[in-house]
Amino acid sequence: MSSEVILRPAVLADAPVLFDLIKALAEYEKLSHAVTGSVEDLAKHLFGSRPFAEAILAEVDGLVVGWAMFFHNYSTFLTKPGIYLEDLFVLPEFRGRGIGKSLIVYLAQLAVERDCGRLEWTVLDWNEPAIGFYKRMGADVLPDWRICRVTGESLAGLALAVP
Repeated sequence: MSSEVILRPAVLADAPVLFDLIKALAEYEKLSHAVTGSVEDLAKHLFGSRPFAEAILAEVDGLVVGWAMFFHNYSTFLTKPGIYLEDLFVLPEFRGRGIGKSLIVYLAQLAVERDCGRLEWTVLDWNEPAIGFYKRMGADVLPDWRICRVTGESLAGLALAVP
Protein backbone atom coordinates (compact mmCIF):
# COMPACT_ATOMS: atom_id res chain seq x y z
CA MET A 1 0.00 0.00 0.00
CA SER A 2 1.44 3.36 -0.99
CA SER A 3 -0.26 5.41 1.73
CA GLU A 4 -0.01 4.73 5.43
CA VAL A 5 -3.15 3.72 7.29
CA ILE A 6 -3.69 5.56 10.55
CA LEU A 7 -6.04 4.06 13.14
CA ARG A 8 -7.44 6.28 15.83
CA PRO A 9 -10.35 6.47 18.26
CA ALA A 10 -13.26 8.52 16.96
CA VAL A 11 -13.94 11.90 18.56
CA LEU A 12 -17.12 13.98 18.68
CA ALA A 13 -16.20 15.89 15.51
CA ASP A 14 -16.15 12.55 13.63
CA ALA A 15 -19.86 11.86 14.20
CA PRO A 16 -20.99 13.13 10.76
CA VAL A 17 -18.42 11.11 8.79
CA LEU A 18 -19.07 8.08 10.98
CA PHE A 19 -22.79 8.35 10.28
CA ASP A 20 -22.04 8.55 6.54
CA LEU A 21 -20.03 5.32 6.87
CA ILE A 22 -22.92 3.69 8.73
CA LYS A 23 -25.16 4.55 5.79
CA ALA A 24 -22.56 3.16 3.36
CA LEU A 25 -22.46 -0.11 5.33
CA ALA A 26 -26.26 -0.29 5.30
CA GLU A 27 -26.27 0.23 1.55
CA TYR A 28 -23.68 -2.54 1.09
CA GLU A 29 -25.81 -4.90 3.21
CA LYS A 30 -28.97 -3.86 1.32
CA LEU A 31 -30.38 -2.48 4.58
CA SER A 32 -30.52 1.27 3.89
CA HIS A 33 -34.16 1.28 4.97
CA ALA A 34 -33.08 0.14 8.44
CA VAL A 35 -31.04 3.28 9.18
CA THR A 36 -33.44 5.38 11.22
CA GLY A 37 -31.02 7.16 13.56
CA SER A 38 -29.30 10.51 13.25
CA VAL A 39 -25.89 12.10 13.61
CA GLU A 40 -27.12 13.74 16.81
CA ASP A 41 -28.17 10.41 18.36
CA LEU A 42 -24.88 8.82 17.34
CA ALA A 43 -22.89 11.67 18.89
CA LYS A 44 -24.91 11.43 22.12
CA HIS A 45 -24.51 7.66 22.36
CA LEU A 46 -20.78 7.64 21.60
CA PHE A 47 -19.65 10.82 23.34
CA GLY A 48 -22.39 11.80 25.80
CA SER A 49 -22.38 11.52 29.58
CA ARG A 50 -22.91 7.74 29.34
CA PRO A 51 -21.16 6.37 26.24
CA PHE A 52 -22.66 3.12 24.98
CA ALA A 53 -20.04 2.26 22.36
CA GLU A 54 -16.66 3.24 20.95
CA ALA A 55 -15.43 3.60 17.40
CA ILE A 56 -12.06 3.28 15.72
CA LEU A 57 -11.47 5.07 12.42
CA ALA A 58 -9.05 4.15 9.66
CA GLU A 59 -7.60 7.07 7.70
CA VAL A 60 -5.59 7.17 4.49
CA ASP A 61 -4.17 10.53 3.45
CA GLY A 62 -6.51 12.30 5.90
CA LEU A 63 -9.61 10.58 4.50
CA VAL A 64 -11.65 8.29 6.76
CA VAL A 65 -11.96 5.06 4.75
CA GLY A 66 -13.09 2.54 7.34
CA TRP A 67 -14.31 2.05 10.86
CA ALA A 68 -15.11 -0.40 13.59
CA MET A 69 -17.75 0.16 16.26
CA PHE A 70 -17.62 -1.91 19.43
CA PHE A 71 -18.72 -2.13 23.03
CA HIS A 72 -18.02 -4.25 26.07
CA ASN A 73 -20.04 -7.30 26.95
CA TYR A 74 -19.43 -9.85 29.69
CA SER A 75 -18.79 -13.58 29.72
CA THR A 76 -20.21 -15.22 32.82
CA PHE A 77 -18.38 -18.46 32.01
CA LEU A 78 -15.01 -16.70 31.71
CA THR A 79 -15.94 -14.12 34.37
CA LYS A 80 -14.25 -11.53 32.19
CA PRO A 81 -15.36 -8.67 30.03
CA GLY A 82 -15.27 -9.04 26.28
CA ILE A 83 -15.37 -6.78 23.28
CA TYR A 84 -18.26 -7.13 20.86
CA LEU A 85 -17.56 -5.78 17.41
CA GLU A 86 -20.89 -4.36 16.24
CA ASP A 87 -19.78 -3.22 12.80
CA LEU A 88 -16.67 -3.23 10.65
CA PHE A 89 -16.63 -1.52 7.26
CA VAL A 90 -14.05 -0.39 4.74
CA LEU A 91 -15.04 1.62 1.68
CA PRO A 92 -15.01 -0.70 -1.36
CA GLU A 93 -12.27 1.20 -3.17
CA PHE A 94 -9.94 0.71 -0.17
CA ARG A 95 -10.54 -3.01 0.36
CA GLY A 96 -7.73 -5.50 -0.13
CA ARG A 97 -5.16 -3.22 1.50
CA GLY A 98 -5.23 -4.79 4.97
CA ILE A 99 -7.35 -2.06 6.55
CA GLY A 100 -10.05 -4.43 7.83
CA LYS A 101 -7.42 -6.73 9.29
CA SER A 102 -5.68 -3.74 10.91
CA LEU A 103 -8.95 -2.72 12.58
CA ILE A 104 -9.52 -6.23 13.95
CA VAL A 105 -5.91 -6.51 15.14
CA TYR A 106 -6.32 -3.13 16.87
CA LEU A 107 -9.41 -4.45 18.67
CA ALA A 108 -7.63 -7.69 19.60
CA GLN A 109 -4.79 -5.65 21.11
CA LEU A 110 -7.31 -3.50 22.96
CA ALA A 111 -9.06 -6.64 24.27
CA VAL A 112 -5.76 -8.00 25.59
CA GLU A 113 -4.85 -4.60 27.09
CA ARG A 114 -8.25 -4.43 28.84
CA ASP A 115 -7.97 -8.04 30.09
CA CYS A 116 -10.93 -9.22 28.03
CA GLY A 117 -11.63 -12.90 27.59
CA ARG A 118 -12.82 -12.68 24.00
CA LEU A 119 -13.48 -10.61 20.93
CA GLU A 120 -16.59 -11.57 19.02
CA TRP A 121 -18.93 -10.41 16.27
CA THR A 122 -21.56 -11.67 13.86
CA VAL A 123 -21.49 -11.93 10.10
CA LEU A 124 -24.37 -12.21 7.65
CA ASP A 125 -24.65 -15.75 6.31
CA TRP A 126 -24.64 -14.56 2.67
CA ASN A 127 -21.45 -12.51 3.06
CA GLU A 128 -19.01 -15.18 1.89
CA PRO A 129 -16.11 -12.73 1.32
CA ALA A 130 -16.34 -11.56 4.96
CA ILE A 131 -16.74 -15.12 6.28
CA GLY A 132 -13.63 -16.20 4.40
CA PHE A 133 -11.73 -13.12 5.60
CA TYR A 134 -12.64 -13.80 9.23
CA LYS A 135 -11.75 -17.49 8.99
CA ARG A 136 -8.35 -16.64 7.49
CA MET A 137 -7.74 -14.43 10.53
CA GLY A 138 -8.41 -17.37 12.84
CA ALA A 139 -12.03 -16.67 13.80
CA ASP A 140 -14.46 -19.51 14.37
CA VAL A 141 -17.86 -19.03 12.74
CA LEU A 142 -20.17 -20.67 15.25
CA PRO A 143 -22.88 -22.69 13.51
CA ASP A 144 -24.86 -23.54 16.64
CA TRP A 145 -25.67 -20.01 17.79
CA ARG A 146 -28.53 -17.81 16.58
CA ILE A 147 -29.15 -14.16 17.33
CA CYS A 148 -32.33 -13.36 19.25
CA ARG A 149 -33.61 -9.83 18.78
CA VAL A 150 -36.62 -7.88 20.03
CA THR A 151 -37.26 -4.45 18.48
CA GLY A 152 -39.96 -1.89 17.82
CA GLU A 153 -43.47 -2.78 18.90
CA SER A 154 -42.35 -6.19 20.13
CA LEU A 155 -39.83 -4.54 22.46
CA ALA A 156 -42.43 -2.08 23.75
CA GLY A 157 -44.88 -4.92 24.34
CA LEU A 158 -42.30 -7.05 26.11
CA ALA A 159 -41.41 -4.14 28.39
CA LEU A 160 -45.06 -4.01 29.49
CA ALA A 161 -45.35 -7.76 30.04
CA VAL A 162 -46.12 -9.04 33.50
CA PRO A 163 -43.38 -11.45 34.62
